Amino acid sequence: MADTGTGADTTAFPATPAPRKASWRHIGPGMVVAATGVGAGDLVATLIAGANFGYTLLWAAVLGCLVKISLAEAAGRWHLATGRTLFDGWASLGRWTAWFFGVYAVVWGFVYGAAAMSSSALPLQALFPDVMDLEWWAVACGLVGLVFVWFNRYAVFEKVMTALVGVMFVVTVYLGIRVTPNLGEALAGLLPVLPDEKDSVLNTLGLIGGVGGTITLAAYGYWVNAKGWTDTGWMKVMRLDNRVAYATTGVFVVAMLFVGAELLHSANVAISSGDKGLIQLGDILAAEYGTATAKFFLVGFFATSFTSLIGVWHGVSLMFADFTARQRGGAVSARGEEVAEGRHERSWAFRGYLLWLTFPPIMLLFQGEPFRLIILYGVLGAAFLPFLALTLLWLLNSGRTPARWRSGVVSNSMLVIAGLLFLVLCVKQIWDQPWSDVF
Repeated sequence: MADTGTGADTTAFPATPAPRKASWRHIGPGMVVAATGVGAGDLVATLIAGANFGYTLLWAAVLGCLVKISLAEAAGRWHLATGRTLFDGWASLGRWTAWFFGVYAVVWGFVYGAAAMSSSALPLQALFPDVMDLEWWAVACGLVGLVFVWFNRYAVFEKVMTALVGVMFVVTVYLGIRVTPNLGEALAGLLPVLPDEKDSVLNTLGLIGGVGGTITLAAYGYWVNAKGWTDTGWMKVMRLDNRVAYATTGVFVVAMLFVGAELLHSANVAISSGDKGLIQLGDILAAEYGTATAKFFLVGFFATSFTSLIGVWHGVSLMFADFTARQRGGAVSARGEEVAEGRHERSWAFRGYLLWLTFPPIMLLFQGEPFRLIILYGVLGAAFLPFLALTLLWLLNSGRTPARWRSGVVSNSMLVIAGLLFLVLCVKQIWDQPWSDVF
């Protein structure tokens, strides 16, 4: 077994005996993936969909949750059924997967670090405008995230993420109820109807694909192992955990679509895409319902953004640590147990990637984002989900997975739908890039 740790005690997070039946008291990794996957950008996209189309695309937001359930379940099932991590599975498909993930992790992490810090800083600056500038709020958020993940193991990390999910849930449900949704129109919005507007198909696909997570879906299997779930005895618990996660995600996005439909669509109010759209929503809420509601919303905005930050700081660093261990020739038979024992969290690769997510991106906060790097970031980000969906389809229908745990008709159908959906969105993203300005 590869020595990826620092010599510290490796029994802090041993694999635990599986329960006889699934129970709510066991859930945890699902809350982590829900909190990490739903960022400010997801809420804005759903808000804008509600503002532009009312309740028409409610069905698309729900379908997006179902698609992501299938991807996260497949990632968790691979970890539990094989005892190997997802990167071990990718490596078995060929060296090209290592090249793709290595380039992706470096470029994506550099740009995402700055985006996550800025997103977490926006609501703090709105709440405390006279304390310091946005850039310094962003730096503070990045450093707090770094220190928190560096010095805490998964158990503490999960508890904090679950608490922040509670804040997100209360705020979004309160807003969804506060705007007094038209339940008749909302129920009609569950029928799969496309808006009668140009590019409605691509807009709808974008909403489906944008609900709840990108690389964090792949990280779900690592969090499952970190929880101490390392064998098939935990399969029912994992599936319950995953469904609860995306039911929670569904509540978030449906509530924000209600807000968009009732508060913005009816008044024909437009907001900006991206995180600044939520700051504009805060101003609209202040004018409509008072300052207290606006501040309450900004607290939820911060919880949404900061959970995405620390979730990526932890989950993608786990994946990168596993990636480097595999490149160094570490044993793969007990990799899931290594994650459960906390070895990866103490490794130089885990902490090195934490530093990569935090310090180099600070330069982008003060100097602006390099154009060509942003183009590459967009292309790699668009390519990751079709890569994930199609490789999971491959892995879970091959001899690499025990026959009992291979994908059935429903799982395969959802993985195919996910793969095709994200492939279309990937092509659109690549097509929309301003290539003439690059060369």
